Amino acid sequence: MRYLLLNKPYEVLTQFTDEHGRATLKDFVPVPDVYPVGRLDFDSEGLLLLTDDKELQHRLSDPKFKVPKTYWAQVEGLVSEAALQQLRRGVQIKEGLTAPGEAGELPEPAHLWPRNPPIRYRASIPTSWLEIRVSQGMNRQVRKMCAAVGLPCLRLVRAAIGPLGLGALQPGQWRELTAAEVQLLRQAPAPASRRFR
Repeated sequence: MRYLLLNKPYEVLTQFTDEHGRATLKDFVPVPDVYPVGRLDFDSEGLLLLTDDKELQHRLSDPKFKVPKTYWAQVEGLVSEAALQQLRRGVQIKEGLTAPGEAGELPEPAHLWPRNPPIRYRASIPTSWLEIRVSQGMNRQVRKMCAAVGLPCLRLVRAAIGPLGLGALQPGQWRELTAAEVQLLRQAPAPASRRFR
């Protein structure tokens, strides 16, 4: 069995082929017969697991197991306590009411790589960073949640799945998981971070 952790770059499809010639996982991961665990949108970045272990893939992808996924979202505007409370309670999006999430404001992650191309800078519009943890898997859920509370998402980075974070991996880099990390993923969801109330 193979277990890989990739830092998926911006504008890379979470699949191995594309008839339109866009960048795919094949451009970064030269390992045959592994498949992504869940999705990470074309315009999102960060942690993506790949494996040939169907049982673990199911456990990490199925919302009934409540494996938390942590995202860093750069949003347009200033974050209010009311917006955070809404995110924590769950918000109404087109697909329905989201499950309560965990949300907190954070300083811009100091070790975060620059995005290529960069976010368009506008001096008149401030931006903020949120850390959001959800265990659902609705399509583009975090972006839709941010928009629903008046904070359009400019950049979205998945920072962790359960107890596993990106560490020092740069965009396009990948590594094998250790046996201990695989065991952590097989166990119950990771405890909540102290950042959340």
